[in-house]
Amino acid sequence: MTPNTETLLETIDPELMERVVSRRDALGSVSKRTLAVAMASAPLALGVLAKNAFAQGGLPQGIKDVLNYALTLEYLEAEFYNLGLAAANLIPSATRPVFQQIAKHENAHVALLRATLGADAVAKPTFDFTAGGAFADVFTNYQTYLVLSQGFEDTGVRAYKGRAAELKSNDAILTIALQIHSVEARHASKVRRLRGQKGWITSNTTDVAALAAVYAGDEVTTQAGINTAAFVNAAAASEAFDEPLTAQAVLAIAGMFIVST
Repeated sequence: MTPNTETLLETIDPELMERVVSRRDALGSVSKRTLAVAMASAPLALGVLAKNAFAQGGLPQGIKDVLNYALTLEYLEAEFYNLGLAAANLIPSATRPVFQQIAKHENAHVALLRATLGADAVAKPTFDFTAGGAFADVFTNYQTYLVLSQGFEDTGVRAYKGRAAELKSNDAILTIALQIHSVEARHASKVRRLRGQKGWITSNTTDVAALAAVYAGDEVTTQAGINTAAFVNAAAASEAFDEPLTAQAVLAIAGMFIVST
């Protein structure tokens, strides 16, 4: 934890922290430090951190651009899960709690980014989750819904990684972005396992040709100048790292589902 983030956590009102963490966790003699750490790990708590971080001054345009880029993806994911949960007989009762939790996270990410950006936040686009008919039964066929859920979450993981370096000028913002990245990674792992797959990407393989762009370039095995495939097979080597996606690649993927902005 960086000194700036540590200071930020220590300035949060204890009563506000107790409203954010669960009643169970707030019971008993819980230190302010413990509550701060609990908050930092909860998606809904990120908004509190953002409010404190950005009250100190305006955001540079470069950071605004990255946050709006992230907001566009979060709009897409939040609406996808909201519509999925609203669709009759789509999500089985056994896995409905999983998607309810994911939806809470994605809606919290939208709220966080919008609050952070204020008047500079981009408007929510109009989405077509059938992608022009490629996924025509997305809200009537659970397997198709899972396919897109995996695609969106895997994209999110690589997208945040691709632009994290652009946030290095502000420790607090970078920390929040990486926390969201971590949440997206957990979503991706869970959904992949629901589809009977490994919890991580292997090479650039996908069983859905229409989503090939999500996995393009993830077969890389050279890290820090070392070809890790020299020590294990190429597939295993590729699994160790998620490769970042460029902004252009991510926007092209999202663009498959955006009707208008």
